[in-house]
Amino acid sequence: MVVACVAFQGATHAADPKPDAIVKTTSIEARVYLDDRIKADAPLAADCLAEGKRWLDKNAAEAAAARKADPQFFKDGGWDFERKYEIRSVVADRYVSVLRDDYMNTRGAHPNSDVNTILWDKADNKRISIRPFFTETADNGATMTAMVKAIITSLKAEKKKRDAGETATDEWFKELKPSLLKIGAVTLTPSTAAGKSSGLTFHYPPYAVGPYAEGEYVAFVPWETLKPYLTAEGTRIFGGARPKGDAQEP
Repeated sequence: MVVACVAFQGATHAADPKPDAIVKTTSIEARVYLDDRIKADAPLAADCLAEGKRWLDKNAAEAAAARKADPQFFKDGGWDFERKYEIRSVVADRYVSVLRDDYMNTRGAHPNSDVNTILWDKADNKRISIRPFFTETADNGATMTAMVKAIITSLKAEKKKRDAGETATDEWFKELKPSLLKIGAVTLTPSTAAGKSSGLTFHYPPYAVGPYAEGEYVAFVPWETLKPYLTAEGTRIFGGARPKGDAQEP
């Protein structure tokens, strides 16, 4: 029997947050959390929660099937999953970048994690891509090619800082393609200039651009690198520099 509870919660103590959605069975416990800033925006909160519920239902079904097929793998307990939605930036009081972090423990060799992003247009209350900010975003076009080149430069610098230069190779970057669908999960980077974005941040989970042991990677592409490809709206929203604190984020 699946016990599901979905409700918006009020402010809770930081040390003991209550999930905004939960599924708990003998096969799995899975939780979804929305940060307070998301919950303050009703359309965005409803969108994230609906997606989170679909994720809960999908994993609950998979866990039940796995338990039925191989019950011995559940002798130490069921699967443990968690998804968190958190606002990373709000640009021009319109474009909201949301980080979606997943934790997944299926009692294997080690837990796994994933990261994805949402770009939300508050004016139209819908998800969008970064297309409106660039004159063209065709696969293998000038914009996406410049973007991939800048991403790899950023990743190589980060690997050098981590003493992981031996994995700063084309083999580990081969999945990064000059295509919006294959370049990585993106957010608008905060800026020292109010209401602006200082560029694009790309978020990569373990295994994406390095071995599991290296963990997640973030690549930053400053807006100046992309300036030749900006539309009028892109020119309007980009400016300033990346805050020092943001550069310390994983």
